[in-house]
Amino acid sequence: MPFADSDGTSIYYERHGSGPAILFVHGSGGHHAAWWQQVTALREEFTVITVDLRGFGKSDAPTPPHSSKPEFDGQDFPGDVVAVLDQEDLTDAMLVGQSIGSVAALRAGLLRPERVSSVVLGHSLGGISHAELKELAAADRAEAVKLPVIDRLLTRTFQRERADLTFLFQQMGTFNVARMQDLRNLDTDGPSLEEIQASGVKVAFLAGEKDAVLSVKTVTRAHELLPGSHLEIVPDAPHSMYWETPQPYNAAVARLRRTLTAPKEAA
Repeated sequence: MPFADSDGTSIYYERHGSGPAILFVHGSGGHHAAWWQQVTALREEFTVITVDLRGFGKSDAPTPPHSSKPEFDGQDFPGDVVAVLDQEDLTDAMLVGQSIGSVAALRAGLLRPERVSSVVLGHSLGGISHAELKELAAADRAEAVKLPVIDRLLTRTFQRERADLTFLFQQMGTFNVARMQDLRNLDTDGPSLEEIQASGVKVAFLAGEKDAVLSVKTVTRAHELLPGSHLEIVPDAPHSMYWETPQPYNAAVARLRRTLTAPKEAA
């Protein structure tokens, strides 16, 4: 499988299937293989691309000259996605982010609007710079941190009934050098609502009804504030719905890929 060069850092990615392109960007505990339930479901109709951000999966974890260990600046992640977009010479990709991966996906879309027709912000506001939204998200996080980490991501029913997949979910992060506590500047200097509108890139918010990290109320408000955006709420789905409830998640992603068209393409 190929690597792309992101300013001197080797970024691993995989390409499966054929058709309109969907590029998935994982969250803080994932990597390319976390999307196994999406690749197999979507590759017959779409080109499915999965990527490892720097420090995750098979991608390099660069160590700065002044440090003895790798450091991970969230400002570098969009460039990792752009490197893959450029190498594959995509011109009509839909980027799908999961949690912090949505921040990288949105910024990559704004950096390469000629390559990206739409961005799906999964369980995330994508780092949008807006005072009201930041306040709402902070309130959601304050409630989320009261829960054990696994309860923020998967429902207790799923943990009880699918102990096997819960264990595999937890093991995914052991393949990464980067950990959540190592990541910095994830949403620093995020784009404004006006910048997103001006880009011509369509944005969709994809939320789970039972997301314990980011509430449906907050995501709905973001949708209301961003004219032209789309909103998909999956019933009974948690923060990591791509893992726990893949069928409705995959159906929502496929529906968005079929229907989202940027204004520049319709012209």
